[in-house]
Amino acid sequence: MTPTIPTIPPILDVREYPEFASGHIEGSLSIPLGRLKEASAGWDRTMPLTLICKTGKRSHAARLQLMDMGFTSLNVLEGGIDAWRQAGKPLQFAAKQPWSLERQVRIAAGSLVLLTLALAQFVSPWFLLGTAFVGAGLTFAGISNICLMATLLGRLPWNRPQREQCLST
Repeated sequence: MTPTIPTIPPILDVREYPEFASGHIEGSLSIPLGRLKEASAGWDRTMPLTLICKTGKRSHAARLQLMDMGFTSLNVLEGGIDAWRQAGKPLQFAAKQPWSLERQVRIAAGSLVLLTLALAQFVSPWFLLGTAFVGAGLTFAGISNICLMATLLGRLPWNRPQREQCLST
């Protein structure tokens, strides 16, 4: 389902929903970077859009992605939501917020390590490969700043937006 774009130049927040729920600009539209191509397929390519994320990295990636699709009027809010917050500008918060993706990744990775260690102890030492796999994934995430586990967790039902009211600050 393609989101409806407001008639004023919209702000597209390309962070995952848990990040969006923890503070976003009033009126911004939550469309995670991984879903942007699909969501924007039917949009007017000349409509001005402002892109925002946490610090600007994903916004610039979104800008390149949309440029490749033929969008012509794209802006990035430099410094992202962090700069907005530092400037003391108002944010809205979801009434019910999921845990941060960082916290969910720590829980999932720790649980997987404990599970594979227990299985290696009681079933087969081959389960230690699972522990190595989790360690390699965390190392990749640290070096590249791309966390595949967070991307997967972000798609789970509790990390999707709920039709609810937001609280302003």
